[in-house]
Amino acid sequence: MDHIIILGIESSCDDTSAAVIKDGVLLSNVTASQAVHEAYGGVVPELASRAHQQNIVPVVSEALKRAGVSKDELSAVAFTRGPGLMGSLLVGVSFAKGFARALGIPMMEVNHLQGHVLAHSIKEPDEVHASPKFPFLCLLVSGGNSQIIRVNAYNDMEVLGQTIDDAAGEAIDKCSKVMGLGYPGGPIIDKLARQGNPKAYTFSKPHIPGYDYSFSGLKTSFLYSLRDWMKDDPDFIEHHKVDLAASLEHTIVDILMEKLRKAVKDTGINEVAVAGGVSANNGLRNAFREHAAKYGWNIYIPKFGYTTDNAAMIAMTGYFKYQDKDFCTIDKPAYSRVSIK
Repeated sequence: MDHIIILGIESSCDDTSAAVIKDGVLLSNVTASQAVHEAYGGVVPELASRAHQQNIVPVVSEALKRAGVSKDELSAVAFTRGPGLMGSLLVGVSFAKGFARALGIPMMEVNHLQGHVLAHSIKEPDEVHASPKFPFLCLLVSGGNSQIIRVNAYNDMEVLGQTIDDAAGEAIDKCSKVMGLGYPGGPIIDKLARQGNPKAYTFSKPHIPGYDYSFSGLKTSFLYSLRDWMKDDPDFIEHHKVDLAASLEHTIVDILMEKLRKAVKDTGINEVAVAGGVSANNGLRNAFREHAAKYGWNIYIPKFGYTTDNAAMIAMTGYFKYQDKDFCTIDKPAYSRVSIK
C-alpha cells in the first residue's frame, strides 16, 4: 500500500508554519514566529507578509528534513486558503500552488477555522490518542473568533453561536493594552491571573439571546472601571494588576462556559472540545475540567502547541480531504473572511 504523505502550509496571520503527516501520524511541525509586531502592540499586515516571504522556504525545507521525507515522496499539499490577513495568506497560497504544480501533485484548500477544530485529530508517533467522537461540540476561541460549533463529521460543521462583535482573545488583548501590559495580552493576563483573586472585581456581562457571544460591553466596562479607580489612585493598575487580570479572565471564562453549558444541555451532546489560541488559557482549561467532573462531559483539550496557528492542523485536515479526493484547482484565490462552512 502506498503511504499518504501530506505537507501542510499555514500562513494566515503572523506565524509561518509547515508540517508533514504520514498516514495520519505527524512527523514534523515547524513554526517561525514574528517578534517584529511586539513593538506595535498588534500585528502589522505589511510586515507580516514580508516576514512570511523570508520564512516560507526555510520553514518548509526544515519540516521535510525533520520528517525524513523528500519532496518527491509527497502525495499532496494542503494549505490555509482563509480566513486571515490577505497579504499573509497570499504568500502561503502562492507557494503551495507553485510547489504542488512543480511536483505534479494535488492540492487541498483548508479553512483555517476547520483546521483548529480538527487539531484534536493530530496523532503523534507512539501516542495513544483519543479524538472526540462525532457528533461533538467545539468551543473555538481565539483572537479573531469565538464560536460554538456542532461537528457532525470532519467536513460537516455547523456554527450554533458566535460573537456579534469582539472575540474573546481580542477582548483580552485590548484590556491588556489598556493596563499597559504589552502584546500579545493572552499569555501575560494568564500568568498574572494565576496569582490573583478572580472574585476581586466584577465587570458587566452581556445578555445576548441564544448561543451568541458579545465582548465589547465587557471591554467598555473594564475601561470605565479602571478610569474611575485611577481617579482615587493613579497607580491603581500597578497595585492591583494580579487581581484585575484574574477577575477579567474569570469573567471571560464565565461568559464562554455559560453559553457552552446551554448548548450541551440543549443538544444532549456531551463530547466537548475546545480549540484556538485562547484554549491555551489555564482558567479556561480548568473550567473545562471542572465541567467534566460536574456534568459528566467527555472533554478534549489540545496540547499547547496545537492551540495557536500551526500547520499540523492544516496537514491533518488535508489528510482527511485527500482520502475523499477533495482536491482544489489552481485558480482558487485566498479569502480574508469566511465562516466555518
